[in-house]
Amino acid sequence: MMIREDIEIHAPLSRVWQVFSAMEDWERWNTVCQDCCLVEGEEMAADTCFSFTLRPYRIPLKITPRIVECDPGREVVWAGSRLGVHAEHRFIFKDAGEIVTLTSIEEFRGVMFQISRLIFVPQKLHRLTRQLMRAIKTQAESCGCEDASDRLPL
Repeated sequence: MMIREDIEIHAPLSRVWQVFSAMEDWERWNTVCQDCCLVEGEEMAADTCFSFTLRPYRIPLKITPRIVECDPGREVVWAGSRLGVHAEHRFIFKDAGEIVTLTSIEEFRGVMFQISRLIFVPQKLHRLTRQLMRAIKTQAESCGCEDASDRLPL
């Protein structure tokens, strides 16, 4: 199963990337991925492992993905498995000057994910994806971040 969501963000790519890549700040503005912390690595980069908690229902679900691809300001892919479900989450950044289109593509596989359809987990996950994308947009459009062009090797 695949969940895809696109959003236009009215901010320069450097700011969108700064908001997205500063995982240590997610707790301030990101209500979807709670308790985010680095497990291995020091920044958003390939082979970095991090953890966060999702709440598709009231019961928290701790996720510990590994970043498998990271092209700063262009694309980030993380993947992981939990409870018989393998997931891959891809974020694609498309720069059009002062507007960035951010695309989120999540792919899920596994027997347990097929069973989870019975309790509407895919719909809950899609709702969380929309919420995350709106939070990134709000933070990037409203933050007084310094210009992060020096942090973005384009």
